Amino acid sequence: MLEGLFRGKQKYVTIKPAGVKREVPDGLWTKCPSCNQILYNKELVNNLKVCRKCGFHFKMSSRERLDLIVDDGSFVEYDFDLLSGNPLDFPGYQDKLEKAVEVTGLQEAIVTGIGTIGGYRVSLGIMDFAFIGASMGSVVGEKVARAFERALNQGIPAVMVCCSGGARMQEGILSLMQMAKTAATVAKLNEAGILYISVLTDPTTAGVFASFASLGDIVLAEPRAQIGFAGPRVIEETIRQKLPPGFQSAEFVLSHGFVDRIVERKDLKKSLVQLLSLHERDGWGVKGGSAVSSPA
Repeated sequence: MLEGLFRGKQKYVTIKPAGVKREVPDGLWTKCPSCNQILYNKELVNNLKVCRKCGFHFKMSSRERLDLIVDDGSFVEYDFDLLSGNPLDFPGYQDKLEKAVEVTGLQEAIVTGIGTIGGYRVSLGIMDFAFIGASMGSVVGEKVARAFERALNQGIPAVMVCCSGGARMQEGILSLMQMAKTAATVAKLNEAGILYISVLTDPTTAGVFASFASLGDIVLAEPRAQIGFAGPRVIEETIRQKLPPGFQSAEFVLSHGFVDRIVERKDLKKSLVQLLSLHERDGWGVKGGSAVSSPA
């Protein structure tokens, strides 16, 4: 008697296959590698790419760092037309360079120029890890050296925001030569009494660490940044000893006297302005700057 009462009202149930996850649009969420917190990307960017839960500092692009520390509209880029070649005809290197340019929008792993920080003119360099691990080849080394030379010639401080996996192996000895070149240029700054502030971010290692990054008059670091020469695994295998917890972290390096201060990202510009203002009192005119032809 009830046959056909519910005709046309069949119910369908979709059973989701085991192991299939609901798709989430790419680019909305990021997992913090330190605390595993799932972070909404827009909020992460608004918080300067720092995890609100644990304070982990994500990597930033060179352009993002420029926006963070340089006064609006003050930065003038130099040497953007210097391009890397493939002097050793290393297989696949040219393709890797072209891919890095496409992904980052940069011509090389560092942006250099002159701008103001809190009104103080500085010769600035900011490395970008997204460009082949911010490795230092001949062009990166040349741009760093020229940035130091501009500071020397104009009598203004130099500020380098460093991050790198080290020398660029595709350029062989030409890459390693940049360590000596950049270190020698820093020595000229020192002889002339020109302030050089080095900011170490995650990671600052190998050839860059062993040259200009470690030679600042004042060395700042971001929290938990990896700082050192060889990696922990290589060191342990070499010395056949277990390394202490936190080895090569900014906090470990600070406790051993290498870093002068650990500065959270939100406080970096304020700290730089404070340091520049203190050195302005030495009488060599940070804001204006003047040509330097002999040691101070």
